Amino acid sequence: MELLSRFFELPSQSCFLFGPRGTGKSTWLRAQLPDALTLDLLDPALHRTLSARPERLRDLLAGSPNARTVVVDEVQRVPELLTVVHAALEEPKPPRFVLTGSSARKLRRGGIDLLGGRALQRSLHPFMAGELPQFDLEKALHLGLLPLVLGVDDAQTALEAYVGLYLEQEVRAEGLTRNLSAYSRFLEAVSFSHGGQLNVSAVAREAEVERRTVANYMSILEDLLLAFRVPVFRRRAKRHTVAHDKLYLFDSGVFRSLRPKGPLDSPEEIDGHALEGLVAQHLRAWIAYSQQVANLFYWRTQSGTEVDFVVYGESGLQALEVKNAARVQPRDFRSLRTFCSDYPAAEAALLYRGTVRERVDGIWLLPVEAFLRQMRPGQPLLDPEGGLRNLPTDSKPLSRA
Repeated sequence: MELLSRFFELPSQSCFLFGPRGTGKSTWLRAQLPDALTLDLLDPALHRTLSARPERLRDLLAGSPNARTVVVDEVQRVPELLTVVHAALEEPKPPRFVLTGSSARKLRRGGIDLLGGRALQRSLHPFMAGELPQFDLEKALHLGLLPLVLGVDDAQTALEAYVGLYLEQEVRAEGLTRNLSAYSRFLEAVSFSHGGQLNVSAVAREAEVERRTVANYMSILEDLLLAFRVPVFRRRAKRHTVAHDKLYLFDSGVFRSLRPKGPLDSPEEIDGHALEGLVAQHLRAWIAYSQQVANLFYWRTQSGTEVDFVVYGESGLQALEVKNAARVQPRDFRSLRTFCSDYPAAEAALLYRGTVRERVDGIWLLPVEAFLRQMRPGQPLLDPEGGLRNLPTDSKPLSRA
């Protein structure tokens, strides 16, 4: 695949750039910073050299005095380098450091704090639909939107190998767990929680491991940036809400690759979870790239009324429900209506697989594929045109009978 432009904007000052393997951090940085001094810690020789003596980074910097930007790729592999980086940043006219990482586990042990706030934290996500010259929703639901996967001829094979890459190069290399077979069972079991409330005990039973082991495995999964949690929206709550977070794997294709399939598994159910996850990953990217204070939540009352996504922050309050159906029924709007009755300031939309756009009692009914294609960081999720600024409107009303 040709190199595509991204919505992500690199800050002018030093920064950490986090993102799972395969999101294109290294490729994008090489294109954006061709004159930078780049140190790839996946290079065994360089990794060995800097692991033995992290202070050798000073010699490399001295050997490239004209380099105004220094890229350290996969910095978590030698977190001790951050002490040297910190010292370099305190010197007069230091270079800009871009420190990439696909695991936050080692850096979390005080590494980031060593820079004393001198480096911003940014994240790179899988492609957003609007970054692709041609976005195919069905393809995205099955293969995901990882640049590593979409950039090869045999995308399905690349996707199937992706989890193995993490098991071998991250979990085994960092010694995160000694029992890879149990961790593999856990990955399969946790895929059933994608888009649902996380129940650690249920995952432990399915994976045939202890509950505390699953808690540790969940920490590994999140530290490797392979999964994220969506908390419950409770601000000024008027109803009793549930306590558990929802869990999502970071890419719809990775979810499909991990999710076991058999005669008792409904393809429609799997498609529904994949679609919800695809919307979730777009919302995360939109929040990260917009560089505004906003957070992603979901809303679920103890009586079972649920709204899939709530975005709350400087951009306002938006509530989104996702339906994997080409036609909707009046009852499909009930959760959004309940939410809006509690939060009258909210903008609400029901995203579905149809093609017609409508406004139903103040709630937008929007084609999910068009909605994803039009998402742009820094622009409203839902504007007066229903968030579909440059897309045609079908003039025929939708029958919801």
